[in-house]
Amino acid sequence: MDLPFCDDCGERATEIRRTVDDGTLCTRCAGRWRECECCERYTTDGASTINDGVVCDTCREDHYWRCSDCGLLARSLRALDNGDEVCGDCEYQYRECGDCDRLTSNGTYCSHCESSQRTDRVYDYSYKPEPVFHGQGPVFLGLELEVKTPGTALEDCVDIATSHLDTVAYLKEDGSIGYGGGFEIVTHPMSYAWAIEEFPWNVLRELRIRGAYIDNHLGIHVHVSRDGFDSPAHVYRWMKFVYRNETHATRLARRRSDDWASFDPDARAEIVNFAKGDRFGYGRYQAINVCPQDTFEVRIFASSLQPQQVQAALAFVAASVEYTRVLTSGDVARRRGWEWTAFVDWLRSHPIYLPLLAEMEALSCAS
Repeated sequence: MDLPFCDDCGERATEIRRTVDDGTLCTRCAGRWRECECCERYTTDGASTINDGVVCDTCREDHYWRCSDCGLLARSLRALDNGDEVCGDCEYQYRECGDCDRLTSNGTYCSHCESSQRTDRVYDYSYKPEPVFHGQGPVFLGLELEVKTPGTALEDCVDIATSHLDTVAYLKEDGSIGYGGGFEIVTHPMSYAWAIEEFPWNVLRELRIRGAYIDNHLGIHVHVSRDGFDSPAHVYRWMKFVYRNETHATRLARRRSDDWASFDPDARAEIVNFAKGDRFGYGRYQAINVCPQDTFEVRIFASSLQPQQVQAALAFVAASVEYTRVLTSGDVARRRGWEWTAFVDWLRSHPIYLPLLAEMEALSCAS
């Protein structure tokens, strides 16, 4: 009986291993491949699982789900009350709701089971209405601003927010805030120019007067539309600029958070793949979250009820996109275009980003 040939080395094999595309490997060559923990066939790539193994693309699509916390694949996940799902290795960070099978970080009960005490104008975390676009594209920004309130002032603060924001934004629950003490303001997509001119910025002052406040656990997230970039190369330049200027960016952001907005060096090394459309691998708690289908989410900013600080967050995202749109290899070579000082010089010639430059001056990071 003739022995089969190995597809890798071409020699006959007394023992064979099957590949995911139904090829044949000898045992020696199989050692250079990776065995799928699900179908036990061999692959050259595969995605990582919580078991320190890999799964092939077919098994991943049919049998695995990605943990929102660690970003690894698992055969089963537990639901959190904020809409995320986590694997068995990550669920220890949460507690079970006293009434349902959800996990929560809020307290004894999840936000769903305590909803009878929650104003019905603050939507569930999973709420996602049809977007209403404001201004001219193609670059649209979406602001998520987390706010806390004293329990007795929640209804009044919701009144203030909803009366000012109308079709511009809506209010949602968020796990960072916790039950019953605030909300997240989520805007519909806005162009930067429209946001600066038309957003009702006085709502922030009125919320402060009524008792709304910020603490170290709250953040601002800014989404930017993927359609606003010219090409994968533009995405690459933008992400590289942000990651290369971590020190200045975190000073401008007024916080550094390895838990919620990490400048993970491994994620930074994958920028070229993220620019090509890879949306998975490191979870969403990165400085730039690449998981959303239609946007990139910049998560680095501390929350604020000061208009200039919120405007600066929007301006930094918008300005960095436009700065890297026109950045050439010659700029990088002659003017050190990746450097923060070159970006600041560019800002000074674009007065539309004045809130950003003013905040940089205030935080001593405009040089």
